[in-house]
This record gives sequence, C-alpha cells and structure tokens, in this order.
Amino acid sequence: MTQDERWMARYLEVVEFIEREHRNPSKHRIEEHDMLNWLKANRKAMNAGKMKPERVEKFRKLLALTEQYRRKNQYQ
Repeated sequence: MTQDERWMARYLEVVEFIEREHRNPSKHRIEEHDMLNWLKANRKAMNAGKMKPERVEKFRKLLALTEQYRRKNQYQ
C-alpha cells in the first residue's frame, strides 16, 4: 500500500466516522485517538504548506465537515 493509498484510506475512515456519528473524533475516547491525531497532523502540515497540493482541497472539505459538528453537545 502506497503512502497516498494509506492517506486516502484514513481520509475516508474519518469522513465516514463523522457522517455516521454526527460528531468529530473525541480526545477522551481512546479508540478515536488515531483519527484525531491524523486530523491534527494533517492540519498542521497544511498550515505549514507541506501538504501535497492534490490533498489540500480534499482536506479543506473535511475541515468544513468538522466545523459543522464543532463543540456539539452530546446531550441535545
């Protein structure tokens, strides 16, 4: 599996998780740490200008999706 394939697999996993759970990965749930760390690392790479250009647009769409569920109260 190439690096691009791994990146795309993780991207699809995170998108599917957010659409299924209607929330972002939590720092308090250990099983979601990998997704959260992937999001943070890629956000950092994008802001530093180190992300591949073909990934930037997809990642921006993912960030827009995460903004929809930002600080969602789980009890409402």
